[in-house]
Amino acid sequence: MQQTALLLSATPIYAGVLGLIYIYLSFRVVGRRKSLQLALGDGGDTELLRRLRVHGNFAEYVPLVLILILMCELQGAPVLLVHALGLAFTIGRVSHAYGVSQPKEQLIFRMTGMILTFATLTISAVTGIVLAVM
Repeated sequence: MQQTALLLSATPIYAGVLGLIYIYLSFRVVGRRKSLQLALGDGGDTELLRRLRVHGNFAEYVPLVLILILMCELQGAPVLLVHALGLAFTIGRVSHAYGVSQPKEQLIFRMTGMILTFATLTISAVTGIVLAVM
């Protein structure tokens, strides 16, 4: 029996990069927990709290936006659009993570990250709907 492989050229790149970033963020939390000898909660440690929120926020947005970008690619969106969405989202998540991780937070990084995240979320959601009804 012959199987036809569905070749995705863009989304797997961003899923892989974002997966590696997620591992890095996870290790930052684990490392801080280990140094504090703290299994649960944040123990009142502001650095751990920041790391937890960076990790949690990443985990909250990445799955949904990757699914939306994937749906756009599967529905035949131009590969340039898919790459633009993936790149903007990845830059946004890195910018947000960097901004929130700073003890003296520079809001420009956090704001840039959220603007890129919301823009990517909105554009990929609308594109997916439009492609589905066409």
